[in-house]
Amino acid sequence: MSARIQKYRNRAQTRLDTAPLREFTARFATAEEIENWDKHVTANPNGGNMLQSAAYASVKNGSGWRVRFLVLEGGGNSSYNLVLEKRFPVLGRLWYLIKGPDLADAADLRPALEACAAFVRSSKLNVFTIKVEPDIIDSGDAQRELQAAKLVKAPNIQSNDSTALLDISGTEEEVFKAISSRARNAVRRAEKEGCQVVRQEPGPETYRALYDLMANTVNAKGSMPLRSYDYYAQFWDEFCNRGQGNFFFTYEDGKPSVGAFVINYGAKATYKDGGSTQNRKQYGDSHLVQWTAIKRMQELGCTEYDFCGTPPAARIKDKTHNLYGMGMFKTSFTKTVTDFVGCHDYVLSPLRYRLWSNGGEKVFRRIETARTGQQFY
Repeated sequence: MSARIQKYRNRAQTRLDTAPLREFTARFATAEEIENWDKHVTANPNGGNMLQSAAYASVKNGSGWRVRFLVLEGGGNSSYNLVLEKRFPVLGRLWYLIKGPDLADAADLRPALEACAAFVRSSKLNVFTIKVEPDIIDSGDAQRELQAAKLVKAPNIQSNDSTALLDISGTEEEVFKAISSRARNAVRRAEKEGCQVVRQEPGPETYRALYDLMANTVNAKGSMPLRSYDYYAQFWDEFCNRGQGNFFFTYEDGKPSVGAFVINYGAKATYKDGGSTQNRKQYGDSHLVQWTAIKRMQELGCTEYDFCGTPPAARIKDKTHNLYGMGMFKTSFTKTVTDFVGCHDYVLSPLRYRLWSNGGEKVFRRIETARTGQQFY
């Protein structure tokens, strides 16, 4: 079980429903805080998220989104959150707190969002809704807190709102014993048969190799849609330039056969991107790539490994789900699927939100995609 999951469960067991709500304030970060953004984000109550990072801010800034750096303060804690802002005619501004807000407890959602609303209004920012997706594990208690905060469920955006998390805080031997016998056998066989994993340096040749493998996988299995090569090249560049990106490859007949890009951000590692050729001869190569990445993430001080996307726990064995194959592979390392509460809207202007939800969002997304050729979010 992931240490983070256990932490959430302990909080749920000890929190008193009658406890007073903490008071929060919201503000934009100072220049000094932005300069040291990653240091602050990784000190958040739940350790932050790589999609709240300075690298990701650089990726999104100027791509149709304006990046804002938001600080929530309350109960002696500070939470640093990346906000993506987009302006629309008539409606005003949409705020997207990507993978946030990062809070110590689900009970903090309501006062934290009320602080955001107060800040937006006092600063006359003309925000009609705030889209949130906190990394709060789904449960009956969490759902009650979402209702108390008057949040409206919205379609999930990020692939890891349901995911497989592996606790890698133990020794290499302890972590290896914790994964399934199927995964261990695959790793051992790949090693025995001479399969080797190569850590590649960042650069155009590496980027193109991984992108081609990703495209091969998408074409063969029809899984998640693929963004443009230029988007991924910039994404990988930003993280690698900060020492937070790692490439792992295996080869067959002198050509890349399996590739993975893994991010180390604070104590969290994320298997962000991967792909492979089909009908490979090497058995267990994909498992060996992941095991090699896990060991490297341990060396870098990470204690949790996010396989970044599976079907929800209730559908993990549903063969009709588009992530079924990925889910089976990832849960060979950790059987538990973690479902987070996903994406919700915090409505500040009911009238403008109705225009947005009753067709406005679809229209603007279609226009944006036609104009840029890129995904909207």
